[in-house]
Amino acid sequence: MINLGAYSVLGIKIHAVDYDYAVKAIREAARDKRAFTVSALAVHGVMTGMTNAEQARRLNGLNLVVPDGQPVRWALGLLHGKNLPDRVYGPELTLRVAQALAEDDLSVYLYGSQPAVLERFARNLQVKFPGLRVAGMEASKFRRTTPEEQQATARRIRESGANAVFVGLGCPRQEVWAFENAPLINLPILAVGAAFDFHAGTLAQAPKRMQNAGLEWLFRLIQEPRRLWKRYVLLNPLFLWNLFLQGIRVRPFPVNLPDGQEQPQRYG
Repeated sequence: MINLGAYSVLGIKIHAVDYDYAVKAIREAARDKRAFTVSALAVHGVMTGMTNAEQARRLNGLNLVVPDGQPVRWALGLLHGKNLPDRVYGPELTLRVAQALAEDDLSVYLYGSQPAVLERFARNLQVKFPGLRVAGMEASKFRRTTPEEQQATARRIRESGANAVFVGLGCPRQEVWAFENAPLINLPILAVGAAFDFHAGTLAQAPKRMQNAGLEWLFRLIQEPRRLWKRYVLLNPLFLWNLFLQGIRVRPFPVNLPDGQEQPQRYG
């Protein structure tokens, strides 16, 4: 089990942990039914925070932000000497958490995506992990919800008896949702993005060799060029340039936390 602390990657607090640590932390929060927000960030997720101070404060206010993308894992090694044996890939983390919940006879609530995807995702999870209980599911409204709708959704999740929530709204919406709803729901919230589509079988995952080489972005770009070209063609070079600036200490990229939270030195 690895937990080497949390460190700034372009001003975003990334935790240098492995799967075992992440699952243990989420599992304990699910057993206790207490708030614990988690996001698995790739390059795009880091860049949403680097380019938007408000989003950076939200991301840095989450309890656990793991290196979903290989480049983010490599950045921890290059900038801070924290060399992890593997990334903590959101779709894989989803399965491991689902297995842990099933073993503990706990339940999960699914929020986001579309009704057909939710149904297939829930069915596939329960086939893979027969002991897993799905307490409820709710599709995305694909718009900003009103305060009344937000309160109603939080109430439905609490009343469902769920021990944890999987959120698949896409980045950065799911991280905003997790940050804003954590105090209303008071359960662990795992922002897992494409895991909904991957495990529902509606979107293909990159071959393992491409994933290991940090080329998953290329596979997804080929799949959805019109939707994703700006994300990868513009943001990937910007990520590398700013990583270089942070590495040579031309730009420090401090971690900006929400009001009321202190910044431990290990975030450096």
